[in-house]
Amino acid sequence: MTTFDSREKAFEDKFAHDETMMFKARARRNRLLGEWLAGEMGLSGDDVAAYAKEVVKSDLEEDGDEDVIRKVLADIEGKGLDISRHRIEKHLEEFLGEAQQQIMAEAK
Repeated sequence: MTTFDSREKAFEDKFAHDETMMFKARARRNRLLGEWLAGEMGLSGDDVAAYAKEVVKSDLEEDGDEDVIRKVLADIEGKGLDISRHRIEKHLEEFLGEAQQQIMAEAK
């Protein structure tokens, strides 16, 4: 294997690793969002974990965050809560940072 081939393989491996880490971080972010929203909705116990799992699954419908936002906004409206789209987007951003920190800590 040439030096060029080795470098190319290293870049491919790093890209695959980064994509895997981002997938894990987004899934954890969505779980954190679901857990937070479950509390806002008055859910407790196993219902919290079940709702968080629903939020995680909703992210598999399409690229980006729109599928998650659409799902949780419908749930919020269904419960008659006053939580804005902006607040959801802000929590997504905050929870992504928290999820990335958690994953990095676990990797050590």
